[in-house]
Amino acid sequence: MATEKSPTPASRSGLRKPVFVKVEQLKPGTNGHTLIVKVVSSNTVLQKGRSVSQHLRQTRIAECLIGDETGTILFTARNDQVDQVKPGTTIILRNAKIDMFKGSMRLAVDKWGRIEVVEPENFVVKEDNNLSLVEYELVNVAEE
Repeated sequence: MATEKSPTPASRSGLRKPVFVKVEQLKPGTNGHTLIVKVVSSNTVLQKGRSVSQHLRQTRIAECLIGDETGTILFTARNDQVDQVKPGTTIILRNAKIDMFKGSMRLAVDKWGRIEVVEPENFVVKEDNNLSLVEYELVNVAEE
């Protein structure tokens, strides 16, 4: 006869300490990143509204240059995220992923991730190492 044990708080899966990565460690096709970055600049690239059954839905997209002491990358902020990523603020990105856009990397946080505005960190953003300026090419390797 098997008895079921109730899970102890320490043994529950899913709760683990975040591993913070630096911008220079980001690679194409990866996700689940947690970073502390500063917003260098923000540029709204799309702002349109559409009416959905008496309610106006806004779609806003901004491209923000964010970075830490190892480099910078473009971050695509959508809708409510645009208000959080103002130039000069320090943010924590949780569960961020790398999207590829025209062969270059972009960082994004979807509905599974989170953006937190935090107290300013005292590091200088290394702006001469922009990972979004590196162009990648998809190469299919043929199996023999």
